[in-house]
Parts: sequence; C-alpha cells; structure tokens
Amino acid sequence: MSPEINATSASEQDAARVGDLLSNAIRDIGIPPCPAILERINAEMSKDEPDFNQLDRIICSDVSLAAGLIAIANSPFFGLQNRVRSVNEALHMLGLGVSSRAIAGIMLRKLFPLTPSLERFWHATATIARLGGWLAKRFHDGIKVRPDDAYTFSLFRDCGIPILMRRFDQYREVLKAANEESALSFVAVEQAAFPTNHAAVGCLLAQSWWLPDEISLAIRHHHDQEMLEQGSDSKLPAATLGLIATAQLAEHLFQYHTGLSQGQEWNKLGTSCLHLLNLDEQDLAEIYEESASVVTSEV
Repeated sequence: MSPEINATSASEQDAARVGDLLSNAIRDIGIPPCPAILERINAEMSKDEPDFNQLDRIICSDVSLAAGLIAIANSPFFGLQNRVRSVNEALHMLGLGVSSRAIAGIMLRKLFPLTPSLERFWHATATIARLGGWLAKRFHDGIKVRPDDAYTFSLFRDCGIPILMRRFDQYREVLKAANEESALSFVAVEQAAFPTNHAAVGCLLAQSWWLPDEISLAIRHHHDQEMLEQGSDSKLPAATLGLIATAQLAEHLFQYHTGLSQGQEWNKLGTSCLHLLNLDEQDLAEIYEESASVVTSEV
C-alpha cells in the first residue's frame, strides 16, 4: 500500500474519531443537534446556485422563524433604507451568510423553555450581541472584525450555559462561583465541578451547527487569558482574537450601563482586550458615553 493511501486512510480515521467524539458529546452532555430545518437551509445555501424560492419555502414553513428573520432584517443594526416585507427580500438584502447565522440565532433561543432566569439570560445576550456589532462598526484601529460576525459570536458565545443548566442540577451554584472568582479562570471553576465547561460545550454546538471556524474557536477560548495576553503571538487567528475582545468589551458595557450580570472577567481580561483593539482609557470613556443609546435601543 502506498504512503499516499496510508496518509489518506489515517486522515479519514482521524476525521471519523472527531465525528464520534462530537456525537458522544452531543449525546452525553445534551448538546442540541443542528435542527433539521437549519440543515435543509444550509444544504440549499451551500449549492453553487442556491434557489431563493426554495429557501423561502423552507423558512416560511416555520412561521416564527420567518417572522424572526424579517424582524432582524428590519432592525436598526442593519440600517436598511427600505423595510423588508418578505423572507425572500430578507435573504437578498442580508445575503445568505448573514441570513444563515441569523436563523441559527433564532433557532438557538427556541430550543430552551423560557424560564425567568433564561429570559434574563437571553435579554442580556441579545443586548451584548447588539453592542458587539455596534463596536465592530465603530473600530478603526486594532484587530478588525465583521459586524455580523461580532453579532453572531456574541449571540452564541455563552450558549453552553443553558445547556449545562439543563444537564446539571447544581450548575447554577457553580456559575455563581465562577462569576465571583477573581483569580482562577471562569472555565477552571466549571471544570473543578463538572467534566466539561460552557466554552467547550458551546464550541461543539457551533461546530455541529455549521458556524464558521473562527467563531467556534472564539467560543472555545473566550475565557483564555493566556491566549489574549499573547495577542498576535498566540496560536489563535487574528479574527478570533478580535471577536473575543470585542464581545468581552460589549459585555463590560452592558454591565457598566445596567449593573446586571456582574462578574470578574473584565478585571481579568479587559487590559488584554483593550490592547488587541488598540484602545486606551480615553477611547473607553468615549465608548461608555456613546454606547448608552445602544443598550436601550430595540433589536
């Protein structure tokens, strides 16, 4: 057997093992598999010539999904001059990539029963996502990220939290301890109590839901102080570092303006994030002032 065939076989075996690990994690931890409707949408979008009418039919088969996509297209975040009135218009105006991620975000929220605590979680997540997209539009120096990527990442960054809440009865207490921990990393506190952490779980969900690699990586490492401190010398792509820094600043702004969801992450990661984004204290003071209206605006 030739070396080429051996190499190919080994590569296929590695891919199969990764697939098995992902399947096992989805089953054991309770990570929601990619919804069938999202699979159908992504399959159509990945074609050389996607059929917009077929996409329209698939999306409109779920009334709340169709309404959600139109609402997102008409949100101030995208600033479209004319109001979108149909799914087909939304797909054309947003583009397939942005539409796919917007649909994934809608589907994510639909997966979990809306308890009061989760309602607060999703409200904070949506506001942080809005701030993340706004920050990405505002930045002129430092690592640049696409506003729609910053928005999507911020939506999915902590998606592992509701999954672990559902899987482990004592997770709320550990989550509280992790938020109050000033020295150890957030995920280290989780790992001390459970066989996994919300960043790893969220990364697996993002991968199984076809989100871009840079977003999946950012979810996996968004509490990784060492990687952020290394900056351009770290093994993470610049886009991934930029997403982490932007969303961390967005979360800090949410906490600053609302007094909610307080934690220690900005104290641990803030300096590195500002450095990556090429921001100083004067820039931050301006951002505090300018971001107030973003926090209170509707999506």
